[in-house]
Amino acid sequence: MASKRPIDGYVDPNIPVPDGEQDAPIIIYGYTPTLALSALALALFILLLLAHSYRLYTTRLKAFSILAITATLCEIIGYVFRLRSSPPPVGNPYNVINFIVQYFFIVCAPVILSAGIYTILTSFIGALSSSGPSRGGGGDGGGDGSGGRSRDISPLGLSQKTILAIFISCDIVATIVQVAGAALIGVAQSNRNSPVTGNNILLAGLAFQVFVFLIFLVLLFIFLRNTRKIMMSRSTGEGGVGNMMQMYTIALVASSLLVYLRTIFRLAETAEGIGGYAGSHEAFFGALEFAPIVVATAMLAWWHPGILVGRNGVLTSSSM
Repeated sequence: MASKRPIDGYVDPNIPVPDGEQDAPIIIYGYTPTLALSALALALFILLLLAHSYRLYTTRLKAFSILAITATLCEIIGYVFRLRSSPPPVGNPYNVINFIVQYFFIVCAPVILSAGIYTILTSFIGALSSSGPSRGGGGDGGGDGSGGRSRDISPLGLSQKTILAIFISCDIVATIVQVAGAALIGVAQSNRNSPVTGNNILLAGLAFQVFVFLIFLVLLFIFLRNTRKIMMSRSTGEGGVGNMMQMYTIALVASSLLVYLRTIFRLAETAEGIGGYAGSHEAFFGALEFAPIVVATAMLAWWHPGILVGRNGVLTSSSM
């Protein structure tokens, strides 16, 4: 039958192709996932899960901490199934279910972490607008004065709820499209059909995500421009609060850029098509998918925003 024609793809010469119902005739990854990378990722993300759980307990910044914990849990689940795709006797790299599940969770994790990053920005807007000087408002930050200050420093005057609603909604749409594309690729490869349609759907979802996060980065840098005077005025006193603000802002920017780097890599990898160079070498996955996300998650655990804007945070517990 034409629908069962042979297809191009990677077959590991050292691992016989199984004939199970859940097995593809090729390794969809484009290479055989190594046990070492998956095991390292599991160990690191388990440590980061403990770190963010501790931060949740000590800072009580629930929104960000819950999102960070959920993201690390998704990474852990994803790498468990990626571990199951390593060479025998540990795993089976031809198994389609392992590929789809690991892809779903490893793709969803940065999206959830991105949502956490959005909440950091809105938390900073809220904390600075209630503590910094306002035009025509009282220093303590009454209702009208605080609202005016929020509009002054918020990028494009957007409210905190609007920022969260726009970017989280867009990320949800992008993720659904990506997962649908990846699932279609897995099914097509398993049935010896062309995966081009699924890859194009995946590419569209990634392109949309790259565009949306670029807009967020623009808003983030507008926020930094709007608050530069506040941070500089606090850097020469106030017990070093201003310097802390600058460090935590640097961590926010760096983690955002790392997440964006990872998304651009995924876009470039998918644009090459099935069997492209980037998608056929695990070194690219390790350096541009695993490494940026683990570093970003670690930075946000060390420079946790709750230390500044949590229940007992430096900004929220002082008038600055």
